[in-house]
Amino acid sequence: MEYFTPLSAALGGLLIGLAATLMLWTNGRITGISGIVSGVLIPSKTDTAWRSYFLAGLVLGPIAYTTVSGQGLTIVTQASPLLSVVAGLAVGVGTRLGSGCTSGHGICGIARFSKRSFLATAVFMLTAMITVYITRHLVGGP
Repeated sequence: MEYFTPLSAALGGLLIGLAATLMLWTNGRITGISGIVSGVLIPSKTDTAWRSYFLAGLVLGPIAYTTVSGQGLTIVTQASPLLSVVAGLAVGVGTRLGSGCTSGHGICGIARFSKRSFLATAVFMLTAMITVYITRHLVGGP
């Protein structure tokens, strides 16, 4: 486990939880990325501004970090651009079928004791475990 970083992981989890709590308290909205993105892609007159600001923050946050810290962020992927697009579309279809994404169900839904979110998160996790097992042990991936 060369990437075991419990302090930064705990701090990141704390910040995500705080952000989700503040969104619910101040805006009455759940911080599920798929719902936020769909609200921008299919806009309404009253709900688009905060969603756009939220998504802009997701893009501008890493830019601000690299500017302030002077460190570049390195993103390494082994997938081709075509595979990345297909995977992204599959995730989009899955979030529609599952009535939300991992962040909406796993962070916000479970915190609200949503039965649907407990089930969805269990399915996400089981699917991830099966995928890792297949790719690492049966197919022979990295």
